[in-house]
Amino acid sequence: MAEEDSVGEGYAEIVVVRHGETSWNAQRKIQGHLDVELNDAGRQQAEKVAERLSKEPKVSYVYSSDLKRAFETAQIIAAKCGKLEVLTDPDLRERHLGDMQGLVYQEASKLRPEAYKAFSSNRTDVDIPGGGESLDKLYDRCTSALQRIGDKHQGERVVVVTHGGVIRSLYERARPSARKVEKILNTSVNVFRLFDGDKWTIQVWGDVSHLDQTGFLQSGFGGDRTSG
Repeated sequence: MAEEDSVGEGYAEIVVVRHGETSWNAQRKIQGHLDVELNDAGRQQAEKVAERLSKEPKVSYVYSSDLKRAFETAQIIAAKCGKLEVLTDPDLRERHLGDMQGLVYQEASKLRPEAYKAFSSNRTDVDIPGGGESLDKLYDRCTSALQRIGDKHQGERVVVVTHGGVIRSLYERARPSARKVEKILNTSVNVFRLFDGDKWTIQVWGDVSHLDQTGFLQSGFGGDRTSG
């Protein structure tokens, strides 16, 4: 597999992982910047992905969003991959979803129609009422964060634990002409290579083979357009 290759000097290999499941993911509640912890299934998913990554080429550093669901996932990975410290970066947070946050997805259009309209817009420059971000702001924030990490770690393999909306933006940066992706499953593994000169490639996408036998391969809600 491509992810088994050793890391070359001309690029950083960044293993981008979505956090484990939360009770809000399971209930189809919109999280955004709200700080929800992993549930038991999410912790077990994190253990599985940590075990997988510990058997792959050496991880030098672990970065994470500072939201609990990502940070806890990252801590479990870091402990298994050589007792590493987790470095947090708020620029790796999920998209701020404004007045949509805390609502059950199916009720959002009735309870917050203006926010829902902005959220559902095909335009990428529309902010969500209630302090929410446009897709353009999310894209600029999280792609800049990953580029900073890539620039710092040429020739190394690092793990970044983040959120569904962020991972979709990173995919768009690497494959701007590809069809947009919807579902990003909990603890899915996505391997990016960031080369000198700002070139990004994707080596592995959406791999959840570590969950195949666990019974924890959930619907992935929260990693689709609702972000989580």
